[in-house]
Amino acid sequence: MGQSAHLIWHQDTSIKGMDAIILPGGFSYGDYLRTGAIARFSPIMDAVVEFAGRGGMVLGICNGFQILLEAGLLPGAMLRNRHLSFICEDIYVRVENADTPFTNQCEPGQVLRLPIAHADGNYYTDPVTLSALQANAQIVFRYCDREGHVTSQANPNGSLDNIAGIRNAAGNVLGLMPHPERGAEKVLHNEDGVFIFRSILSALERNKIHQPV
Repeated sequence: MGQSAHLIWHQDTSIKGMDAIILPGGFSYGDYLRTGAIARFSPIMDAVVEFAGRGGMVLGICNGFQILLEAGLLPGAMLRNRHLSFICEDIYVRVENADTPFTNQCEPGQVLRLPIAHADGNYYTDPVTLSALQANAQIVFRYCDREGHVTSQANPNGSLDNIAGIRNAAGNVLGLMPHPERGAEKVLHNEDGVFIFRSILSALERNKIHQPV
């Protein structure tokens, strides 16, 4: 995306000078307890929570999403996939809310093809929280088929309400299970993930323009 990316070590305690924070996918601490449960206590997470509290943009991808849930930056929890197996495949998600810093370059209802690779991507929350997510347009992505139909057959992991990604109430923190970074290059025959990163850059640029000198 033509940007400078800086790697932050989990034992660091400062994220000074960062425009946005991305918690990537992978396996943190071997996922020996619950996915993201131990990583939530990494020294750097205090700074991430503080950054998000000040309105900083935070994106959590796959294991990063799980860490955001464990840290309380997003509501809900992750369960084992419905069929108790690891899933690695391309799926489709529908953009449910295009009016966010992470989706402003998308059209409402746009369908994106993105890879997933997880064993604990079955999103769950209580009925009251789910109702709040629905009412406040905090459900940003839902699993769907190629034509954009949200069905149980298109749900790869059993996630509640076909949820693939949610944002916080303030709108500056997003977590999603699919990997946009794995579908963002022409050489991979998939550039749908670029929409998310373009949206982040657009939001950051607008924020700079509107900030008082």
